[in-house]
Amino acid sequence: MTTAMGAALRRIQLGNALSAFGNGFTVPYLYVYVAKVRDLGASTAGVVLAMLAVAALVVLPFTGRAIDRRGPLPVAVVGTFAAAIGALGLGLSDSEPLVIAATVALGAGIAVIQPALATMIVWCSTTVTRSRAFATQFFLNNLGLGIGGLIGGMLVDENDPASFVRLFAIEAAMFLVLGAAVATVRLPKAPRVEGEVPVEARAEGAWRALLADRRMLWLCLLGFVLFFACYGQFESGLAAYATEVTHIAPSTLGIALAANTAAIVMAQFVVLKLVERRRRSRVIATVGVIWTVAWIAAGLSGLVHGAQAVATGLLISTYMLFGVGESLLSPTVSPLVADLAPSRLIGQYNSVFALVKQLALAVGPAVGALMVGHGASAAYIVMLMVCALGISALALRLGRMLTPAQDNPRAVAAPAEVPVRDEVACVA
Repeated sequence: MTTAMGAALRRIQLGNALSAFGNGFTVPYLYVYVAKVRDLGASTAGVVLAMLAVAALVVLPFTGRAIDRRGPLPVAVVGTFAAAIGALGLGLSDSEPLVIAATVALGAGIAVIQPALATMIVWCSTTVTRSRAFATQFFLNNLGLGIGGLIGGMLVDENDPASFVRLFAIEAAMFLVLGAAVATVRLPKAPRVEGEVPVEARAEGAWRALLADRRMLWLCLLGFVLFFACYGQFESGLAAYATEVTHIAPSTLGIALAANTAAIVMAQFVVLKLVERRRRSRVIATVGVIWTVAWIAAGLSGLVHGAQAVATGLLISTYMLFGVGESLLSPTVSPLVADLAPSRLIGQYNSVFALVKQLALAVGPAVGALMVGHGASAAYIVMLMVCALGISALALRLGRMLTPAQDNPRAVAAPAEVPVRDEVACVA
């Protein structure tokens, strides 16, 4: 890892952290802003939240090809400008068509940024330093979101629309800061991944090559279950279960989400040291076990009658266990996507995996809210326990398909390939 690439990665990570900080100002308050502050009603607010996912699903199939043809840097810059326009537009819009149009721009911009930044991180890291680079990105994202949400809560006033305009303006400014940060990064004009894991020849054509890659298809299936069983439930099924079955106060959900963020922030680098030299597939399988325990705790919280403190503690522990699992995923899943991809298709692989995530985030909330809303809370918990155990089974099956270098890069790397000084420079 050269000093130049380490400096480039630091700029990317800093810009990404500031962008997450700005995003944290508005994410918790988007529904309230549209439904109550702009007085557009709950239906419009629901459409706005759905359009974030729809916009991502529309642009992601084309994003990978653009990244691989034009490079990740210009694609990331375009995404930051689109997201900034959408964020500022949301703050200034007071009618349904304008709010929806701004939401589409915001959702499309964020969707484009994610695989572009992931590809830039791959280009600025080696196989053995990639896990730490992605773990750092995840840590800074959560830290930025948490701090932004906390400060945003202090600035916002439901009776003062101008306070929301300020929040969206801050978010737009942070997207522009991200764009400026990545625009200064100097990357090779062609894909050049240091320490790339050799892969066998594939069929010509980006989509044909990807669909012929059995390991990537299996990882996409695993990714769908991962995102469906965790992120897809946070703001819908699990929140509905907490308030309707466990009977906790809505304000306690904020404490639970804060506990999730705190678990990630405290565990990330401790966990990283424990998993860096272990097989990625087994680490992911461990996440399935942890999340199974999390869903058992959630189920028990709805069965504890007359002991609300115990029920609340169980539910908060569910969110904390999810955070521990997430900290295990950040240094394993994204680096694995990169190591499965040929250099010429890194953008395509990152975009397809991001598309799988968006599909899970679109389906997960709908299924969760529908089941809990119709009184099938027990079946809901059982379904997600099965999904969590399925994660372990899928991960272990994937591990049998991977080469040793793909499943555990550090174990097969020569000592000279793991320079401590360069690794620290990469993530500083």
